[in-house]
Amino acid sequence: MEILRFYLDLGFWHVIDWDGLDHLYFIVSLALPFGFKESRKLLLLITIFTLGHTFSLAANFYGNLFLHSYWIELLIPITIAISTASLLLPKRYIIVSKEGFLLPLVTLFFGIIHGLGFGRYFSMLKPEEAVGFSLFSFALGVELAQGVLVIGTLCLSFLVLKIINIPKAVWEIAIGSLILVLALAMIFERI
Repeated sequence: MEILRFYLDLGFWHVIDWDGLDHLYFIVSLALPFGFKESRKLLLLITIFTLGHTFSLAANFYGNLFLHSYWIELLIPITIAISTASLLLPKRYIIVSKEGFLLPLVTLFFGIIHGLGFGRYFSMLKPEEAVGFSLFSFALGVELAQGVLVIGTLCLSFLVLKIINIPKAVWEIAIGSLILVLALAMIFERI
């Protein structure tokens, strides 16, 4: 139980980390085009992201996967900037839309990149006993935190779109622009 709690907390707070908002930015930009009616598909995408994240943690732990941290730390905000395309561009110009078959693959790939950013730290914890259970517990914590972010995003969108009555395109462009500016700032900080 101690392993479960430790890694579940670690995974949860890895996502809800005010010093590293990359997960928040990515999840919000992924979730914003969806509504409550499409929440099943959105939660599946979040799980695909978590699987990619967990895969890279396992690859780093078991395979001692080495990728220079400079490139990983630069790629993370690039994935966030790319994820805003569905919010900012007219739908006819978007190759990866919420209806398309590429979105799950791109989400998996972005999950792998984000996981590589945390892989070295996870390996330093050296969970020698029950490594698989530690990875599972960490992934469960990540999934729970992402679920909280998704629910928060869907509720905020509902409030803005249905109660305040702001047009969906205006809402998506406003939030997408904000996330893009923040992602670009992260990119320029890391160059």
